[in-house]
Amino acid sequence: MFYYISQFFIQDLSFLNIFKYITFRSGGALLTGLFFSFLFAPLIIRWLKKNQRMANTIREDVPKSHLFKKRGTPTMGGLLILLSFLFSTLFWSDMKNSYVWIVLLITFGFGAIGFIDDYHKVTSKNGKGLKVGTKLIFQFLITSITLFLLYNIIDHQFINKLAIPFLKDFFVDLGVLFPFFAFLVIIGTSNGVNLTDGLDGLAIVPVILTATCLALIAYLVGNKIFSEYLNLFFIPGVGELAVLCSSLIGASLGFLWFNAHPAKIFMGDTGSLSIGAALGSISIIIKHELVLFIIGFLFVLETLSVIIQVVYFKLFQKRFFLMSPLHHHFEKKGWHENTIVIRFWILAVIFALLGLATLKIR
Repeated sequence: MFYYISQFFIQDLSFLNIFKYITFRSGGALLTGLFFSFLFAPLIIRWLKKNQRMANTIREDVPKSHLFKKRGTPTMGGLLILLSFLFSTLFWSDMKNSYVWIVLLITFGFGAIGFIDDYHKVTSKNGKGLKVGTKLIFQFLITSITLFLLYNIIDHQFINKLAIPFLKDFFVDLGVLFPFFAFLVIIGTSNGVNLTDGLDGLAIVPVILTATCLALIAYLVGNKIFSEYLNLFFIPGVGELAVLCSSLIGASLGFLWFNAHPAKIFMGDTGSLSIGAALGSISIIIKHELVLFIIGFLFVLETLSVIIQVVYFKLFQKRFFLMSPLHHHFEKKGWHENTIVIRFWILAVIFALLGLATLKIR
C-alpha cells in the first residue's frame, strides 16, 4: 500500500523515492509486523482462551509434565503470526510481484490445513486432529498448485537446476525429478517446523533466524551486482521477497513476546505448517534449497529423531531415544525446559552462520 501511494506523489515529493529501496521497505515491514502482533495479541489470546476453555490443547505425544504445566494455554496462535504477516506484507510489498503472491498462496494454504487440524483437536472429544494421510494429501495439492505457478514464471531449465553449497559454478540439473525434490523441501520444512514446536519459544527463534538469512539471500539474488560478485543465480524480482521475509520476522518477534516461557499462547499447526511452507517455498524461488537445509538444520535434526525413533522401534521393538522429537528426549533426561530451548537456539545460530558462509566460501 505504502509503495503504491508513494508512486502517485513521487514526482512532486522526491523524498518518497526512499520507498523504491527494498532495504527501507524491509525495515518498515519488520516494524509493522511487530506492531500488528502487539496490537492483535491481546484480542486473539482472549478470544482463543474463551473458545478453548474446555478443550485439551496439549498433545498426547509429550512428557506428562506438560499436561499440568501447560494446560489451559490456548493453541492456534499461528493466527496472530499470519494476520500480522499479511497486513505488513500488504502495506510494504510490491503486490504486482508474482513471487510475493505465490508465497502468500502456499503460506495461507498450509495455514488453512493447520487451522482445520487445530480446530478438530480442540473440538473433538478424543483431542485428535486430521489424519496424517489427509494432511499430506492437502499439502501435496497446495504444493502442486504452487509449483505449477512457478513453472509458468521461471524458465524450466533454470528452475530445475540445483546449486551445491561451497562449490563454485557447480550445478545439478534435476530435470523431471525437480518437482519431487521441491515437494520434499516444502512439505519437509513445513512438518519439520511443526515437530520442533514442542516447547515455549523453541521453534519461533529458529524461524526468525531462517527468515533473516533467506531475506538477505533473496536481496542478494535479486540484485544483479551482488549476485554476480558472489557468483549466485541472478533472478529478477526475487529481491521483493526480502520485504515479505521481514514481515514474517516482525510478526514472529511479536509472537515470541507471548510465546516465551511461560507461554501465553502456542502457535499450533496453524502457525508451524504455514511458516514452514513459506520458508521452503522461498528457498526454492531463490534457488538456495540446500542452503536452507544447513540454515534450518535444527528442523532437520528434530525430523530425523522422529524417523530414527520409528524405524528403530519397528526393527528392534525398543526406543532409540527416550522420547521423540529430540527436545523431549532431553526433557526425559532431566534438562530444564529453558536449558533445552536456549541450547537449541544456540545451535540454530550456528547453523544460520554456516548457511550464510556458503555465500562467500566457494
